[in-house]
Amino acid sequence: MRGCGSSGPPGSALEPPSSSEESDASGAIIGSSCRKGIHSIRPASGIFTNPANSRIQSHSGISQRWYYCGVQSQRPNALSALAARIGDCRRCPRLVAWREQVARERRAAFAEEEYWGRPVAGFGDPAARVLLLGLAPAAHGANRTGRVFTGDRSGDFLFAALWRTGFANQALSRSRDDGLRLSDAWVTAAVRCAPPANRPTPAERERCLPWSVSELELLDELRVVVCLGAFAWDAALRLSSVLAAPGAVARRPRPRFGHGAEVAGEPYSLIGCYHPSQQNTFTGRLTEPMIDAVLERARSLAEIER
Repeated sequence: MRGCGSSGPPGSALEPPSSSEESDASGAIIGSSCRKGIHSIRPASGIFTNPANSRIQSHSGISQRWYYCGVQSQRPNALSALAARIGDCRRCPRLVAWREQVARERRAAFAEEEYWGRPVAGFGDPAARVLLLGLAPAAHGANRTGRVFTGDRSGDFLFAALWRTGFANQALSRSRDDGLRLSDAWVTAAVRCAPPANRPTPAERERCLPWSVSELELLDELRVVVCLGAFAWDAALRLSSVLAAPGAVARRPRPRFGHGAEVAGEPYSLIGCYHPSQQNTFTGRLTEPMIDAVLERARSLAEIER
């Protein structure tokens, strides 16, 4: 069982940095600062705290509650506060410089848009039993839109698969306010800032680990992690060692990544899936039936009825 509460003692490696936060009249976490013309409204994940944001919808003949990012308990408020703290993170100078440079020197196709240019938190259903873990935000995808896997080809492929398998209410993911809702799924990344050449360093990965620990501690219904690529697989194994109950037996030998690879255990099971990058999807290394099969397997392991 995962613990619920602090991710580590004050000053420990697992304690995320604190930041000041404000709330608007609805209770949503907001920010008042703006650096270099970069979007300042938080949270990056688009979590809403108003219970009116949830509704019942029938998908494939099954009634499910869909969330902008869920309500029903104090968990969404905690996730919203965590997203605000993630959005203020400046732990990695190289990543801060790059994400803000990209936000200033915008791609021509998005020249008129205001880039997010900040760390990106996860989003989805706070009661999720399945988590999808990616590598990092894309420079002109989530670093532009402020929502992970949103605004790029990888996200197009991923959310279409989530829609086909009943985890999402629509196939498209274009912006934070496009109406996308997830049911029983949460999407996040191992590294929260867009890295140069899409390659974070080991040190940057380690500095980001406490954010993932805190996020997963709040997702206390989680049963399965779908790892999108080898980097996410390694990150999930590191997370499991931190979140495992005291005395839990370490996974030995260290499980190797592969598409469809499975590792059972506590605090969650792992499933490997090739990353939905254009390189993988355009070459046929990852096809729609392949990713659908992984998501259906995750649904089965998490005991989510269709």
